[in-house]
Amino acid sequence: MTRELKYVGKPIARADAVDKVTGAAQYTHDLCLHGMLHTALVLSPHASARIVSIDIEKAEQVQGVRAVLTGNGLCYQLGLYLQDKCILARDIVRYHGEPVVAIAADTLDIANAACRLVEVQYEALPSLLDPRDAMEESAHLVHPDLHTYNYMKGVFFPKAHSNIAHHQKIRKGDFDRAFEKADIRLTASFYNPPVQHVPMETHAAVAQALPGNRIEIWTSSQSPYTVRHLLSVCFGLPHADVRVHVPYVGGGFGGKAGLGLEPLAYVLSRAAGGRPVKVVATREQEFNTLPSRQGLHSTIEIATSNDGKIVALKSTYIWDAGAYADYGVNIGRSAAYSGAGPYSIDNCWIDSYVVYTNKVFGTAFRGFGHLEVLWGIERAMDLMARKLGMDPVEFRKRNLLKEGDTTITGEAFTSGHGNPQQCLEAVAEAIEWRTPSAPPIEPHKVRGKGIAMLHKAPAMPTSTSCAVVIKLDEDGGADVLVSGVDYGQGTYTVLRQIAAEELRIPIEKVHITWECDTAFSPYDWQTVASRFAYMGGNAIIEAAADCLDQIRFVAAQALDVAPEDLECEHGTVYPKGHPDRGIPYSQLALGYTFENGNSIGGPIIGHGRFIAKGLTHLDPDTGQGLPAQFWTYGAHSVEVEVDTETGEIEILNIVSALDAGKVLNPKLCVGQVVGGVVQGLGSALWEGFVFDEKGRLLNPAFVDYKIPTAKDIPHRTQQILLENPQPGGPYGARGVAEHPMISIPSAIGNALYDALGIEFTTLPLNYERILTRIREKAESS
Repeated sequence: MTRELKYVGKPIARADAVDKVTGAAQYTHDLCLHGMLHTALVLSPHASARIVSIDIEKAEQVQGVRAVLTGNGLCYQLGLYLQDKCILARDIVRYHGEPVVAIAADTLDIANAACRLVEVQYEALPSLLDPRDAMEESAHLVHPDLHTYNYMKGVFFPKAHSNIAHHQKIRKGDFDRAFEKADIRLTASFYNPPVQHVPMETHAAVAQALPGNRIEIWTSSQSPYTVRHLLSVCFGLPHADVRVHVPYVGGGFGGKAGLGLEPLAYVLSRAAGGRPVKVVATREQEFNTLPSRQGLHSTIEIATSNDGKIVALKSTYIWDAGAYADYGVNIGRSAAYSGAGPYSIDNCWIDSYVVYTNKVFGTAFRGFGHLEVLWGIERAMDLMARKLGMDPVEFRKRNLLKEGDTTITGEAFTSGHGNPQQCLEAVAEAIEWRTPSAPPIEPHKVRGKGIAMLHKAPAMPTSTSCAVVIKLDEDGGADVLVSGVDYGQGTYTVLRQIAAEELRIPIEKVHITWECDTAFSPYDWQTVASRFAYMGGNAIIEAAADCLDQIRFVAAQALDVAPEDLECEHGTVYPKGHPDRGIPYSQLALGYTFENGNSIGGPIIGHGRFIAKGLTHLDPDTGQGLPAQFWTYGAHSVEVEVDTETGEIEILNIVSALDAGKVLNPKLCVGQVVGGVVQGLGSALWEGFVFDEKGRLLNPAFVDYKIPTAKDIPHRTQQILLENPQPGGPYGARGVAEHPMISIPSAIGNALYDALGIEFTTLPLNYERILTRIREKAESS
């Protein structure tokens, strides 16, 4: 008989809610250590220039200045997958806003005043602003020494003496032959601009250089152990000599993965004689200096038979990595193996290039390249459906992956992958796809509907792993130690639910320590890729089972029964059928003591771990292999209203369906979907960096860079959470954190065509762009 779940699948309130709304939660921004110094930066005014000279003499003489650093003498190369970045610009600046000088002083005002006294002479160099131009053989090299950089071999493929940091190939079947013989062909190009993560808490780090070449770091990061590892490698230190604390984190969306400001804070502390140094990005620096989402140019070629079956697909993705590509290369890789969308395609050819330019550099962003790729793929699906004279939903149904198909990397699609067709049918029904939109009240407004599919798998190394420790307290409660970071997504709440379920104790007695500390909390790779609930959840289950085994082992001796004859429930262990003979966990947590004083057992500490299973590297020439621990599928449908006099677009309704496998917490899951949808609206309608002809970012602040607010939430939203269990997932769950953002722009772009009869291929779909196209159409008619 299956045991009824008490906590898993229930709408449990967030574990961090009260601390956050009352201000009790402490962030890196709040940290103030005795003797702490504050940092200001001198930034490059050029996108590409040679540093001729730096005069810091006046700055060093300012009272209260304790350290002034330039790139000279900081001969360190940083990077997670590709080590291509310096702590401060050395000899060359590669983007507008790149840090050139860092000053640590007693106060931030002193540091800023000293920065204004620094004199830097530059020799301007040509700027590469379009990655397509940067791929030309005649283009100047952003990184002439690319061929000397260390990188993850066998996974990434930088092209020496070029601006191509990585080239990922996918080759399945015979594209050329199938494309030539096809009945219908289509080619279309699309563009996504770079955008900013905009976390509530900007990047922040505090570092202290300790005696014996030890480092202690406090940081607003998604990656405590990755920060530790990369600092250890960079500075040639034993891992045990680098200690990283991650307290509450005010949002990340991928932008706080890998390394951020930590190396700079450390070298400043070292230069200041070991005083702790705090580095906090201003909001403008968050835009202009720290990484963004990469831009993307896509060209998609699709060929079909007359009955609407896709027979061949070719995609060329050219990623605008910006000045550095240490994390961007993995986005290019992920985009390739996901680059055909959730469709069954026998003949596929994909080239994904990650290309250096002289722009602010890119990094992970919620969706990890999939919003960008599927902007093109899902718009192209509608284009092809119209060319065939076929309903877009029916066209997608005819081509979606189903059991027995293989993905473009050769992975067999099974029932355990989820059900993309069920997602599609759910959103089509909910939006009343077959029923035309009701006419607007005002005659100058028009309405339309659109639909789009989505999919994503975690993009992570084949050896990705995590661990969990559970300690039983004297009162029978449990402390859970993890190093995955809950930076707003609610994972700690879900892990508490799983721990309470597995330990058979009230959830109120399960506590998770919010600060990750590499000196005490167990290993976790990084909190990215929507993998933490899946992997951390499995590790929690194993750790809880370890605790229960220890409880039964000790209780069996105390009760004189076999361990297998004991039940655990309500924080008590007892012989099956005899709950009246039970022993509470509180009497076993530190060891059991008999009436005569003899004691057995000892502190109960459970260990759990999980490592990615069955993954392989992709073949460098064909891209064939097994890159995914699991896939999550979904769909969106949307109804829009457009004012043809102003270009203003209003979202009337968005329906989202995701196959979650098992919804571990419906309240949090719905919140993730709503938040992801609204963030996707930002990418669709407003967000995008604007550069001038010299590569200077023109909108590095909220005055000129709009993000969605509460008033931009659509009139209606609906969340449909499907549950087709994921084999190997905790309770059958799979990750859904990033996915709601993906394909929101695509669905809106498709709805705009339905409303206006105008094709849009460039994001964002802001009012100005829409009105311009409306007027162009009117003038040509």
